[in-house]
Amino acid sequence: MTNNTEILRTEGLKRSYLVNETKIDVLKGINLDIYENEFVTLLGPSGCGKTTLLRILGGFLDADEGKVIFDNEDITDKPPYE
Repeated sequence: MTNNTEILRTEGLKRSYLVNETKIDVLKGINLDIYENEFVTLLGPSGCGKTTLLRILGGFLDADEGKVIFDNEDITDKPPYE
């Protein structure tokens, strides 16, 4: 049973990389809601953006667009140590 307390939310996260002068879109508008007591996993093939998403959530990488909301606070631009 899921509690209705939202812990983490992403809104329209986008991230791309430049590879050999070609723009590669890795995250294309990721919306994610995680609630208290939920167990969440990220599954997908190599190169699909799992690690990129986790690095953005942890503050180690900036998103090109979108927001990360943790405990109702926008942490999109906060460094990892905060």
